[in-house]
Amino acid sequence: MKIYDSLLRKEEKLAVIGLGYVGLPIALEFARKIRVVGFDINQKRIQLMREGKDPSNELDTDKFKGTDIFFTHDLEDLRDVKFFVIAVPTPINSSNLPDLGPVLKASETVGKVLKKGDYVVYESTVYPGCTEDDCVPVLENLSGLKGYTDFKFGYSPERINPGDKEHTIRTITKAVAGCDQESLEEIARVYELVVDAGVHKASSIKVAEASKVIENTQRDVNIALINELSIILNRVGINTYDVLECARTKWNFLPFYPGLVGGHCIGVDPYYLTYKAKKLGYHAKVINSGRYVNDSMGFYVGKQTVKRIIELGRNILESKVLVYGATFKENVSDIRNSKVIDIIKELESFSVNVDIVDPHADSEEMYEEYGIELKPSPVGSYDAIIIAVNHKEFNTFDEAHFKSLLKDGHGAVVDIKGMYRNRISELLYWSL
Repeated sequence: MKIYDSLLRKEEKLAVIGLGYVGLPIALEFARKIRVVGFDINQKRIQLMREGKDPSNELDTDKFKGTDIFFTHDLEDLRDVKFFVIAVPTPINSSNLPDLGPVLKASETVGKVLKKGDYVVYESTVYPGCTEDDCVPVLENLSGLKGYTDFKFGYSPERINPGDKEHTIRTITKAVAGCDQESLEEIARVYELVVDAGVHKASSIKVAEASKVIENTQRDVNIALINELSIILNRVGINTYDVLECARTKWNFLPFYPGLVGGHCIGVDPYYLTYKAKKLGYHAKVINSGRYVNDSMGFYVGKQTVKRIIELGRNILESKVLVYGATFKENVSDIRNSKVIDIIKELESFSVNVDIVDPHADSEEMYEEYGIELKPSPVGSYDAIIIAVNHKEFNTFDEAHFKSLLKDGHGAVVDIKGMYRNRISELLYWSL
């Protein structure tokens, strides 16, 4: 009997290893059709999920209802699983090199319970060749089994966009790849259970891996171009958004915008590709240049804010700045690789006092990750206000709100994403 049929009849189980912003949504979708084991090493997160709560604050409680899922952190609960989906993070280290620690640890976990006839599918973003060259050997070593013959494996890159309620697992075409034709067909059928948009069968695992990593690399390079243009246009003395609005009147102009590029996808994935390129003896010039531009934007914004404060005639050593937003993007709670931190560090390097307010970020997590404390609300008398993240809560502010928080009703408004363009007339205004 095929693995798809046995899963559909609930004779076998599927497990999702890693229940973060990628793993949990797909585990719950599968659990509406088949029996699922949700595995994560974080016991605190497991307890929250057992209570029907998403630790990442992406899913409502309703998403847990009507699902056949068992949440666990116990390895023994994986021994009777037949189909494994590994969806753990693949971050970079302080040297911007791939950190395969989580995905290799997850491979060890699965390898300890792997049986003949099992399937293992990786969703974690990696460089081409990682699944076959780095992950499968771990499975083989721990299990004593051989890939291709004793167990099947594949790759299906995640395409989750945090905070996006329109582009979801069901509505985004799922790329899938298998180690052979049989595994490709079975993996595709399994994913078709939860993807209404259908699947695309990649010609190989390396092709699927490469497709994922270039998706975000392409966006990174395009945003870097616009960020560099914003630096140039700032020196010209014109607003970047005015220029982009004009340029968009041409039918084939690509609508990218300046901003901070952080998070665990666009700000990370290109480094996996440049790492692989270097291993193959090629220095990726365009990709590395784009990364340099985007990685420096937080410091650039910090310096521009300092310039505006000095322009106001204020003593920078006694100045105080309010930063609205700390997460890596709008309307999410995720603070991983947030480039807002670079703005804060740059301001503090000039001895500026900084208050940070974010209704989505967790204050305890923020302190653990960056040693930075969040304020529950602004306290006032600031020299400048930076709207760093376009949370929906910030869209209701008007110029009077900013005046009420600025020293003597005067100061600078730094609007990174141009949220308040044409809405500020009396205060000193600057945006990328």
